Amino acid sequence: MGFTEKNPTLVFIPCFSGAPWSAGQLAPYGEAPTRTLRLPEDVDDIERYADHVETAVADLDDYVLVGDSFGANIALALATRRPRGLRALVLSGGFAANPVDSKPWKALMRAIGRARGPLYRQLTLRAHAHRLASPFDGEGQVHWNEARSRELFLANTPAASFGARLRAVLTADYVDALGRVQVPTLLLTPSHDVLIGENASKIMLAGIPDAREVVLPRTGHMFRFSHPVGYAAAVKDFLAALPAARQGADA
Repeated sequence: MGFTEKNPTLVFIPCFSGAPWSAGQLAPYGEAPTRTLRLPEDVDDIERYADHVETAVADLDDYVLVGDSFGANIALALATRRPRGLRALVLSGGFAANPVDSKPWKALMRAIGRARGPLYRQLTLRAHAHRLASPFDGEGQVHWNEARSRELFLANTPAASFGARLRAVLTADYVDALGRVQVPTLLLTPSHDVLIGENASKIMLAGIPDAREVVLPRTGHMFRFSHPVGYAAAVKDFLAALPAARQGADA
């Protein structure tokens, strides 16, 4: 069964950069009602980010959360609260808990999160852009590369917010709460993702009761930016198959 006559609002939650979906990224959704937002600055707890999103959707009685990467973890955190009006969940390149299990890499993450000034701009952001990259970034509808990832963060992410979000990632853990997600869930996964790895989607697929995964071939972690048309097509296919019933306040 498809949507009711009144389609749910698609609420897009940003990645680690904090940058809202651009007009070009929203265009493939056509006439569907959409809403996007910018992440708050200098917040180091996923629950507080979820509070921010919950406030932003308080006026909606029928919506779908679409979270990208860090935003997927925020969307997941909100979904475990079973908020009124949540119809479905889309998690792209996301995770239920910090996907980095290497102690040296965790220590490095803490260190780079404290970088400021030129060190942040020249070292931290170059290293992060390299981790985000894939061999397929130049094949999408938008040519993407490491330089564009770095520019994205330079334009949208103060050093203090980068560090705060790293702290949020290091402490996030919703693995034991996955069973509380009671809406249809799409795990949208790039075929090449060094940053997140393969286990993150497997954990969510096993733990969320009504979850399915779609792997987009020849895409990387930045596929929201490089492959907006293919990304949106996968989301729209998922939405087209949703049941008409909405999640109630006490579901």
